[in-house]
Amino acid sequence: MAIQTAGQKTAKVTKVKIENAAGFQLPAYTEDHLRKALDFLPMEHLRGIEKVKLVDFINDPRLKNLTVPIKGDLPGLYHPKQGNQGAWLEMSMGALLQPTEGFAKKWMAKSSFKGNLAGLIFSLVGQHYHLTLKHSVKKQNLEPQIRQYAEKNLRSWSEQQSVGSIRGKLFKPFRPMIEKWAKWLNKKAAEAQKGK
Repeated sequence: MAIQTAGQKTAKVTKVKIENAAGFQLPAYTEDHLRKALDFLPMEHLRGIEKVKLVDFINDPRLKNLTVPIKGDLPGLYHPKQGNQGAWLEMSMGALLQPTEGFAKKWMAKSSFKGNLAGLIFSLVGQHYHLTLKHSVKKQNLEPQIRQYAEKNLRSWSEQQSVGSIRGKLFKPFRPMIEKWAKWLNKKAAEAQKGK
């Protein structure tokens, strides 16, 4: 229970609205998974976000003038506060579920949907947090900070989700070895990129 000081009202806890504008059938409990991912984050990081809008594909006029080509569909887009409209997040369900692809790609997308949804939410909220609430980060350092924020929250969230599950208990002993292997693969990929 919040403590009320003299002359001040207690802070009103507002929930982020979830607006489903997707034209195709979403997996069961999509909005519940989204709500749980939002509830996992600290309330201070969500301050100022009005809504999360689920759409088929992101079609924003600002994307047409980009000099860098985007491979595939854009999975999410952060819309900062403009005028009296608060910040909001736009998420492409078509990019996450890939309904136009073949059976194998659709099945893979659907099986990893819950984790991808949470990762996208953490990334978009990280953008909001670092652009509006954390003023000590320089613009050229934003991308690594946002990536680190999303990875940290996704790791904590997945650990919380796997507590008590059979898969979590089965893979827990192998986790340090898998993480070391992933770090080695990332290092090799970075070296290959430098060599080009």
